Amino acid sequence: MKQSKIIYGGLEALGRELAKEEWQGAKYTILLDENTFQHCLPLLISSVEALQEAEFIEVPVGEECKSLEVAAQVWQTLLEGEADRNAVLVNLGGGCVCDLGGFVAAGYKRGIRHINVPTTLLGMVDAAIGGKTAIDFGGVKNSIGHFYPAVLTVIEPAFLETLPETELLNGRMEMVKTAAVTDPALFERLLSTTHYPLSTVKEVARLKARVVKADPYDHSIRKILNFGHTFGHAIEVYRGLPHGLAVGVGMKVAMYLSTKKLGLAEEVYTTYSRWLKEFTPHLSPFTLKDIEQMFPLMRQDKKNTAGSLRCVLLQELGAPVIDVEISDNEVRDALLRLHR
Repeated sequence: MKQSKIIYGGLEALGRELAKEEWQGAKYTILLDENTFQHCLPLLISSVEALQEAEFIEVPVGEECKSLEVAAQVWQTLLEGEADRNAVLVNLGGGCVCDLGGFVAAGYKRGIRHINVPTTLLGMVDAAIGGKTAIDFGGVKNSIGHFYPAVLTVIEPAFLETLPETELLNGRMEMVKTAAVTDPALFERLLSTTHYPLSTVKEVARLKARVVKADPYDHSIRKILNFGHTFGHAIEVYRGLPHGLAVGVGMKVAMYLSTKKLGLAEEVYTTYSRWLKEFTPHLSPFTLKDIEQMFPLMRQDKKNTAGSLRCVLLQELGAPVIDVEISDNEVRDALLRLHR
């Protein structure tokens, strides 16, 4: 599977790329939501000449757009616009728009090119990189999808200036996750400040891209990027937390289990817990009733095998272990201890 080319030079670099011969004659459609229509589309079309005549399709904001119904509406619009195999879908938005756009592109006429232009920090460092595309189905997050990389992924730092603090926090959590499983020094650096320069954003994006290149279909080493997600996805759905913040809480659960099962230093768990508490002061404790209701969500996680819960744990920072089997009682213990 050919991986996405990441353009770190922003929209001007994208304009130069689309002026090349291989893009001549392409029909562009921009997929966006209400937020990116207002805050990001003007900069995109004013910076990239090839997109000034593009049509656009607006979808609901957030996770609501990742549905089969919305995907069908986008396919219908592409058909009515006579988009052919040479069409290009430009996904202008956060992780949800990039997920939906990649899914739509993979299915339309057996696959058309798509370009990810992530407008959130989470999208720039995680969701728009790696070729995983998915929609939610049956109440389960990302349950239907493809491995279908964007031809290009464009990092434009100006979009970060449009984001509220909650969106920056979402991306910050995914940056910490990537560092926890790949680079201990970067992990410590990320926890020491709340301001991440563009160079750090690029550093994290490159780390994820390197892991994806080594295992594009998620059979082995790429699974390390799921650290915190088995619990995070369940917390996201059950508590309605934003994805990044839910993963941040999920990482605390995974670190606690790591201290018990793999000997992760208590200091790592304590330091991370102290850092996370600053961002989750109002998160109420989980009761046993909550946990029992969350088990079906955790068992739907794609990393599980034969009904048993499996997740990524840490022997130490930068030394993850994949497919560690976790008992139900261990999960109960970890979730009950979240607020201790």
